[in-house]
Amino acid sequence: MFPMRNMRKTLVIMMVAGSHVPLVAAQSYPGKPIRIIVPFTAGGSSDIAARVIGQKFTESWGQQVIVENRPGAGAVTGTDLVAKSPPDGYTLLLQTIAFAIIPSLRKLPYDAVKDFAPVTQISALPLVLVVHPSVPAKTVKELVALAKSRPGTLTYASSGNGTSPHLAGEMLKSMAKINLVHIPYKGNAPAMNDLLGGHVMVNVGLLPVLLPYINTGKLRALAATTGTRLATLPNLPTMAEAGFAGYEISSWQGVFAPAATHGDIVAKLNQEIVRILNQPDMRQRLESDGTQIIGSTPPQFGAFVRAEIAKWAGVVKESGATAD
Repeated sequence: MFPMRNMRKTLVIMMVAGSHVPLVAAQSYPGKPIRIIVPFTAGGSSDIAARVIGQKFTESWGQQVIVENRPGAGAVTGTDLVAKSPPDGYTLLLQTIAFAIIPSLRKLPYDAVKDFAPVTQISALPLVLVVHPSVPAKTVKELVALAKSRPGTLTYASSGNGTSPHLAGEMLKSMAKINLVHIPYKGNAPAMNDLLGGHVMVNVGLLPVLLPYINTGKLRALAATTGTRLATLPNLPTMAEAGFAGYEISSWQGVFAPAATHGDIVAKLNQEIVRILNQPDMRQRLESDGTQIIGSTPPQFGAFVRAEIAKWAGVVKESGATAD
């Protein structure tokens, strides 16, 4: 009798102690280096954002933050890696609007809603329609006329299948009834290299990436994809002003953890990232190129992502976009 009673007592103690392990882990977090997975090539806006936030993490938490670029399969490779990582807060994902678009383009090895814990939306990023200076079009109307006169010969670059530049190009093709050839790249950096070199002609890309080249005349801006004109390019018309009412796209960046990550860890990450985003030097650095800082709560970001997935499912269906 006594051994059985002792055994039961031991089991109860073990169960009680075990129930406190996640809480203890959350309270001591972070206790080792953190990885931020960026499913795009180095040099793009997402890579830069991850490295800046990682540096701030290290300064405040004293833990090394390693940014790993894991491009491939239209950002699926790196995203899937995080989905299958331990939910302990030490492997994070910095994703973009591609996270919400890809589920409508292909079958995925993960569930975009069930396999991730939203941490926060970092930012919203305007897009701009640009052409290489060799393209003889000064307006959207002239670009459409040129594309119709040379069907299937004008190419447009994107940072990968399922990214906002990809869908922005497909929307332009659909609404203008023109035939542009999609050339997907593994990230913004290689796309920009070929665009600047004149190997591809058109891009509907992120303002922070394009702005330096627009200002120096290396690319010609035709229109902004936002509902109102951009403060950084006040003379640039919107797509609606250029004759395409309803053409409105803004990209975004956000941080995710694997599903089942302890709520206290998610909350701690959220609070730290929001604190970082609101630092004066960060605000100045991000907002100077037209980026809008968000810093939402985990529930707000989760609701936003679900709405984005539904929205882009409709866009993909109407435009007929494919993952190539």
